[in-house]
Amino acid sequence: MRYTRIPETSLEPSVICFGTADIGSKIDHDSSFRLLDAYLDGGGNFIDTAQVYADWLPGERSISEKTIGQWLAARGGRNKLVIATKGAHPRLGAMSVSRMSRADIVHDLDASLQNLQTDVIDLYWLHRDAPDYPIENIIDTLNEQVQTGKIRYFGCSNWQTSRMQAAQDYARQQGLQGFVASQPLWNIGVPDYAAIGDPTLAVMDETMWHFHQTTGLAAIPYSAQANGLFNKLAQGQTERIKPHTQRVYQHSANQQRLQRIQQLAAETGLSVTQIVLGYLLGQPFTTIPIVGCQNLAQLQDSLTAGDVALRAEQVQFLAEGR
Repeated sequence: MRYTRIPETSLEPSVICFGTADIGSKIDHDSSFRLLDAYLDGGGNFIDTAQVYADWLPGERSISEKTIGQWLAARGGRNKLVIATKGAHPRLGAMSVSRMSRADIVHDLDASLQNLQTDVIDLYWLHRDAPDYPIENIIDTLNEQVQTGKIRYFGCSNWQTSRMQAAQDYARQQGLQGFVASQPLWNIGVPDYAAIGDPTLAVMDETMWHFHQTTGLAAIPYSAQANGLFNKLAQGQTERIKPHTQRVYQHSANQQRLQRIQQLAAETGLSVTQIVLGYLLGQPFTTIPIVGCQNLAQLQDSLTAGDVALRAEQVQFLAEGR
């Protein structure tokens, strides 16, 4: 497993991040511990969660964070890990009502610290944006939390490019810490934006890609494997593709990308997983894909990409066929 440094930080995470939306819920407690142990044993050290994870299911709230906190307490070694979590998400029953005030951010941050049984969050994400809320207030609040020692660095998840640019401009003008990374939906697939069905999500597009390339801001994308789409297509297991994934990635360009993935696999001996994740790892700015694995086999398969480095021309071939 390779490691990298997130620009403008002292954080040195593994190049594969473990996403934990189903930890403690769809994945039961004992299986969650086994997955976290296996990720660590495989060289991973970067765990991403959120206060709201699995709150859409019946049961205990913030169960992903709490399960990770229990695992950290049981296993130790907190200082060897990069722990990231997200807050300031709207209430699930009122997504149109933003929660970006200082009180909202501090409330969620304090709850996450308690859930995770840690005294500091290495990378704290704002889980959604509130486009009408003053960017100055947001950056000031986050810098205040850095000063109090509750977080080390912060980033944004599902923010549009113009808002990220405004935040970075304000932070620079005031001599404050700005975002060190963004977390968009991004993978080798070409999505149908309308089919995603959630206007509060941000998808890596050409404008955002150029923003990252120009500024050097790290990208840490979720849905990095398109829910296993290309593995299932390559294996002829279309019946295993979830209906929502089928709708989002029904674009004809994805059949062309599948053919290029298979051609590159034949030429290099790399697996489909290694190429799908290698596409992100080969970008011209720091990119750390998040993998949300459901079992040990999926995790071990994903971790094999941790030593893959596609060349720029291979990445271009996958994207453009040249």
